[in-house]
Amino acid sequence: MADPRPLGPDSLMWRYFGDWRGLLLALWAGSMQNMHPGLGAGVEQHSRFFEERWQRLFRSLYPIGGVVYDGPRAAETARRVRGYHDAIKGVDRRGRRYHALDPDTFFWAHATFMVLPILINEHFGTPFTEEQKERLYAEGIQWYRLYGVSTRPVPPDWSAFRRYWDHMCRDVLEDNKATRDVLDIERIAKPPVLRWLPDPLWRWARVPFARTFVWLTVGLYPEPVRRRLGLRWTARDARMLRLFGRALALAWRLVPFDLRYHPRARAAWRRERGRVPVDAPLVETPARNLPPVERRDDP
Repeated sequence: MADPRPLGPDSLMWRYFGDWRGLLLALWAGSMQNMHPGLGAGVEQHSRFFEERWQRLFRSLYPIGGVVYDGPRAAETARRVRGYHDAIKGVDRRGRRYHALDPDTFFWAHATFMVLPILINEHFGTPFTEEQKERLYAEGIQWYRLYGVSTRPVPPDWSAFRRYWDHMCRDVLEDNKATRDVLDIERIAKPPVLRWLPDPLWRWARVPFARTFVWLTVGLYPEPVRRRLGLRWTARDARMLRLFGRALALAWRLVPFDLRYHPRARAAWRRERGRVPVDAPLVETPARNLPPVERRDDP
């Protein structure tokens, strides 16, 4: 089989995956991923995510986004991301063996990323047509092939993926400690963008911030997931989410193009438009997002 082609600026993934609105789905993506038995066990037993939530989130955006946006260097970025998962394996609380590179586990994490642009546009923009979803899904498979992980669990088309997604949400995902820990953000540290805010003010503000973020996440869950987690979502909640989404969609039209994107994506658009050299160094996460010095060689 020929080497998979990287995605380019003509793709829907380029247009939407690196969109800053995706941060509104960070809690959704993390919790949906952790509900997978193997992935949740790996996070519970191996991850230090809960010690440095914001730093881990923002430094992960760079290589994951790079597999979409790095053009001729995307395959190299994909190998790097895959390498982070080599040693994440073990036995969970119920005696089930797991490995982060098991195709079923790895594809589930990828599937949540493929769904992100659809949710962004469904709730905070202009919903995709079914034809666009077909195209986006095909691009997601093209992206997944760059990792070199088996495509055995990958549904062949959008219709089959919808059945896969429903099966996962109804029959496979679990309510586990890793998921509940992700959703427990009432004591979360200040996000880097608010580092200027005095600590006492953040301690006052973080409770409504956390509750609003969790509320938004609950609204984005598929109904079977809400039932699995015992979470309530009312008709009034749904109306409020629609109003919030419409307001954000209108406001987003006023944001300049470059400012809509994460730095790795923004750099890719600039390379494509000739504003920086095509071989310019890839944009990496700022030092403030790096782990403690003694753990920087630990994948």
